[in-house]
Amino acid sequence: MTLVLFGLFFLFMLLGVPIAFAIGASTLYALYQSGVPLMVVTQQMFQGINSFALVAIPMFILAGDLMAQGKVSERLVSFADSLVGFMRGGLSIVSVMAGMFFAAISGSGAATTAAVGSSLVPELKRKGYDPASAASLIAASGTIGVVIPPSVPMIIYAVIAQQSVSKLFLNGFLPGLVMGLGLMAIAITQAYKRQYPKGTPLSLPTIWRTLKAASWGLMTPVIILGGIFSGIFTPSEAAVVAVNYALLVSLFVYRDLTLPQVYKLLIRSAMTTAVIMLVIAMSAVLSWTLSSWQVPGAIAQAVLSLSTNPYVIMLLVVAVILLTGVFIETASALIILTPVLLPLVLQLGIDPIHFGLIIVVGLSIGMITPPVAINLYVASSVTQLPLERITQAIIPYLLGLIGVLLLVVYVPILLGWSGS
Repeated sequence: MTLVLFGLFFLFMLLGVPIAFAIGASTLYALYQSGVPLMVVTQQMFQGINSFALVAIPMFILAGDLMAQGKVSERLVSFADSLVGFMRGGLSIVSVMAGMFFAAISGSGAATTAAVGSSLVPELKRKGYDPASAASLIAASGTIGVVIPPSVPMIIYAVIAQQSVSKLFLNGFLPGLVMGLGLMAIAITQAYKRQYPKGTPLSLPTIWRTLKAASWGLMTPVIILGGIFSGIFTPSEAAVVAVNYALLVSLFVYRDLTLPQVYKLLIRSAMTTAVIMLVIAMSAVLSWTLSSWQVPGAIAQAVLSLSTNPYVIMLLVVAVILLTGVFIETASALIILTPVLLPLVLQLGIDPIHFGLIIVVGLSIGMITPPVAINLYVASSVTQLPLERITQAIIPYLLGLIGVLLLVVYVPILLGWSGS
């Protein structure tokens, strides 16, 4: 019956059925054929979303939308440009640095790509940068949006794996930083190879001026994460604080949003949240079904029978994560893979917080691997470039991010891994 379940799921996916309905329909049919009372479906759907931690998801999505819609991203880009814009190919580094700044605000890869791209693309074109390479770098930088906290995928993983959101956030900083440094190194190499121009000279008055202009945006992660790690409020409460702060800054400080625009953002954020919650609810039924059939344990034993070397097994796990990210959107892939792979890695002695970082970083790479590559689609929309051109230019950055993922897997101590 397990084969029937997965067979139907992949069939629905090939037919273009939305992921939530593909999961729900295939699981419902398998349970019906197994004679399981279908009341279980509604019970598990409710149980799957009955978590206080999930309150943070709509709030962080809304906070990110509010910051992205306003001019916070432009001020962050200007500040990053004042710091590193003087270097050869400085705007490439600005793309990554601005992405890292915005990642600490939005928690979303697509929002990071859109915010940074819309601010930087005109200037990149004007300075003579290769448009496809610039767009691909901005898309690659957007992957950091779900690794540097706050991170919506980390919250989802924490709920499924019953782990601490705060510990995941605390350990997400350095992997995100290393991803950024890796992208910067590749960008600098390409800048010298292509003889990109140098930017404006380094100026302390300019740095101070742009820092003051961006300070309200830069204070967002300080308030959110500082409050979480100091114990003042929980991650869910921090998300509500983030929304209130974003409203304050956008409406009364920068004054770059109007009430009708806020209303539209509320509707958009609610729709995004509804999609995520429906996927979580349907996936809870799938997880219960697989657990009751002892599928994760059987998969773990099958993989362990292939090799006793934990390094080889983890390489297989990484390959599964990357391959899944190619075909399934990040949140959905996370919900599907976690209950299947977590029992396996626990048998290898991998800490569940460490595995959370591995799967989030791995699936973030899926945001730039077609056909399901949301960051590439956003970058294509912002730059008006064909997806094919951006996909070809993304390869060096893709390889660099895979290298960082392997570091997270095999050399976590280099990334400041503090354990759980």
